[in-house]
Amino acid sequence: MEKTCPECGTKIIGREDKKFCCDGCRNTYNNRNNKDAVNLIRNTNNALRKNWRILEELNPDQKTKVSKQQLSLLGFNFNYFTSIYTTKAGTVYYFVYNQGYLPLDNDFYALVKRT
Repeated sequence: MEKTCPECGTKIIGREDKKFCCDGCRNTYNNRNNKDAVNLIRNTNNALRKNWRILEELNPDQKTKVSKQQLSLLGFNFNYFTSIYTTKAGTVYYFVYNQGYLPLDNDFYALVKRT
């Protein structure tokens, strides 16, 4: 039985379980099938990535304090986070992956890093 490449349609030569004719076709096929097809998903992932980078940049020592204005000037979007952690005392931390922030008084935030 003759197998053909699902990307370009050429005949596949080689191992019996080989699916693509070359690495280029394999990469093109997988990139096309795995891309963020919906703008909402792509935009959400971009916002989360940007928030994470901002927190990572401002918190190199794993614990610090910054102003809301400083976060906003860098483009931080408070509507995008990946999880919420509530301590036994009722303190609510917002996390963007492993980088977290805690709203404090006077428009300040405590930045923490989960290890």
